[in-house]
Amino acid sequence: MMYRKLFTIVALLLSLSLMAQDPLRFEKEVNDLVATDAAVNSKRLILFTGSSSIRLWHNLAESFPNKNVLNRGFGGSEMSDMLYYTPQLILKHKPNIVFIYEGDNDIAAGRSIEQILANADSLVKSIRAALPKTKIVFISPKPSGARWHLKAQYEDFNSKLAQFTKSRKHVYFADVWVPMLDASGNLLPDLFLDDNLHMNEKGYVIWTKVLNQFL
Repeated sequence: MMYRKLFTIVALLLSLSLMAQDPLRFEKEVNDLVATDAAVNSKRLILFTGSSSIRLWHNLAESFPNKNVLNRGFGGSEMSDMLYYTPQLILKHKPNIVFIYEGDNDIAAGRSIEQILANADSLVKSIRAALPKTKIVFISPKPSGARWHLKAQYEDFNSKLAQFTKSRKHVYFADVWVPMLDASGNLLPDLFLDDNLHMNEKGYVIWTKVLNQFL
C-alpha cells in the first residue's frame, strides 16, 4: 500500500512537471533585459513585468509621466515563468511597486486555476521574503477577441485571483477586464492590433486609468 501511494505521488508530480513550460525558452530574452540593468534608476521604482501585454507597452514612460517606471515584460510568459525569473526581473531592482501581468497565457494553455494560483502564491512569498514593503499588484487577464471563447474561464480566474489578493498584505488586484467591455458585456471596439489579442494605444489608455489608482 505504501509503495502504491508513493508511486501515485511520483506520477502526479511528474505529470505536473510535464504540464509546465520550460522557462529556459525565455533565457536569452531575460538575459538581454538584465544586460541593460546598469542604466536602471531604482529610486522609487515602479516595475511592470509579465507577458507580452506588458512587453509591448512601448510608451510606458509616457503613460505614467513623472514616475520612475521600468518595463520588464518578456515573451508569452506564464505565471510559472515569472516565478522562475523573479530574482533577475523583480528582486534585483527592489521596486516600491510591482505590477504583474500573468494568467492570460496560462488560461489559453489549459492550465488549471488552482495551478496558476499556486504559482502566484509562491511568487508572492518569494517577493515578500526579500522585499517585505513592496506593493504587489496583479493585473487581471484582459478580454480579447482571439480568446473570447475562453471567457468563462477568464472570468472564473479573475474572480479567484481577486479573492486571493484580499487575503494577503500589500497585495492587490487591478481589474482591466470590466473596463474593456461595454454595458452589454461585449468587447469595446478598436482596442486591439490585427491579431485581435494584443492591444493598441486605446487599450493601453484604459489600462493606464486603472493602474493609476494604485500609484
